Amino acid sequence: MNQPSDDRSRQIIAVLTAFLSLFAVVGFALYGLPRFYPYFVQELGWTRQQVTSGNAYSKIFVAIAFGFLAGRLVDRFGPRRLLLVGILMAGGALIGLSYVRSFGTFYLFYTFNALGYVFGGPLPNQVLLSRWFDKARGRAMGIAYLGIGVGGALVPLLAYGLTQAYGWRPALRVLGFLMIAIALPMAYFVREPARPAGDRASLPTGSLKTILSRPAFYLLMIGSMASIGAVGGTIQNLALYLSLDRKLPQVEIDTTLSIILAGSVIGRLTMGWLADRWPKKHVMFLIYLIVALSIPMLVYAPTPATLKICAFLFGIGLGGDYMIIPLMAAELYGVAILGRVMGIVLTADSVSESIVPMFVASTRDQTGSYSSGFLVLVVLAAIGALAVALLPRSEKAAPARV
Repeated sequence: MNQPSDDRSRQIIAVLTAFLSLFAVVGFALYGLPRFYPYFVQELGWTRQQVTSGNAYSKIFVAIAFGFLAGRLVDRFGPRRLLLVGILMAGGALIGLSYVRSFGTFYLFYTFNALGYVFGGPLPNQVLLSRWFDKARGRAMGIAYLGIGVGGALVPLLAYGLTQAYGWRPALRVLGFLMIAIALPMAYFVREPARPAGDRASLPTGSLKTILSRPAFYLLMIGSMASIGAVGGTIQNLALYLSLDRKLPQVEIDTTLSIILAGSVIGRLTMGWLADRWPKKHVMFLIYLIVALSIPMLVYAPTPATLKICAFLFGIGLGGDYMIIPLMAAELYGVAILGRVMGIVLTADSVSESIVPMFVASTRDQTGSYSSGFLVLVVLAAIGALAVALLPRSEKAAPARV
């Protein structure tokens, strides 16, 4: 008798769980760590390439070693168990990085950070929400992904206050403990539905082998790789560029980073709302187009005021970028094997998100300018938009049933 009410309560808990885990694992860690890169350069004498290599090498290693496995694990055992492990790893990574003085420990704790992202970040949360929601999936995903924007907008301001009071190493340590305290309790209490909501296993696209034989999958993967690489290359280098190249005050840099993530909140809400009303392909194309247009505007903004406006626009594209990929994949292929599909796509995305920022930083070290590196980011974003334009709206109409 109370089943609909119970399901509604559990749906709310699932959204809150995803919100808090993305707030911590992605908002704090992914967008918070680049804010500390200048300290590694200045205190330890490392180059920009060396500082960004921790994120690059660890994500490539973890993506290749665990990306496909994580997709299978989340389909088989459910997302809750992965979330618990991932949150502990991600929080512990920030705590460990606060003690780093050598490359060995730097790479070790960045590996834990990458593992935390795989097991506690977008993948298990996307599957969790896709199983609990069908028609309102876009709104649920949009609300949950606000956690990234809120966490990412808060972390520069929080890090600034902690750094001013205690120094950058204790600040990083406190952020790691906060991540665990914020995200772990809800991940422990969340429940999973008995069977995926909106399961389309009966569709011809229910076979992973069938999916991998069609061009649409590769267009989705290439488009997401290109756009995620462009976004990651921008975010991972922006603090270095604004601090060491443009010589902006730290408070100005932290404000800009917060505005980007505040814009991402608007982007996630707007794009999640649109995704429930428009064809998801059109929403995805709009997001990728915003990313492609806003990167050069952000980089070459002539005044601090213009920089803030461009940061907000870039944030809107950033907000929709990660969120729209699982929505598009779920529309194309259903949720029965969404974990395995997204395991492949997110593995490819992680490689791109790892290599591109390091390439941009390395180019800056070699040429003394970010110009050519940022041009590559714009080209990548344009490639992403083109790949999405070629996607079908849905694979539902595929003729043969396998």
